[in-house]
Amino acid sequence: MTSAYLKSLGFIPTSHPDRDGNLPFAHAWRYQYNHLAVDGTPLFLEHPLGIETCRLSATEAPLTAQEIFASVGLHDRPGLAEAMTAFYKAHGGMGRPLPAVAESVFRPFRRQL
Repeated sequence: MTSAYLKSLGFIPTSHPDRDGNLPFAHAWRYQYNHLAVDGTPLFLEHPLGIETCRLSATEAPLTAQEIFASVGLHDRPGLAEAMTAFYKAHGGMGRPLPAVAESVFRPFRRQL
């Protein structure tokens, strides 16, 4: 699965590059689905660097195996769709979209030495 594919499904990246365009060294692809469940639970997808699976959980950075409710192969698109359907079914269905977050356009003055 590519970043473009996940974005086309409605996933939004949660880790952003720094101002130079570089990602953090220990970068894992982390995405949040653009709709919450009816009970307010968010859906996160993470692809840790060097691991051939995507992990789905209700927390942005799951630390224990109990926090991960599904693991699907990187190229298993039907498996991802099935895991998402099971998640929303377990949480009462698909709820409201995530609230829009306006990014600040404020940029502090930088001195040129």
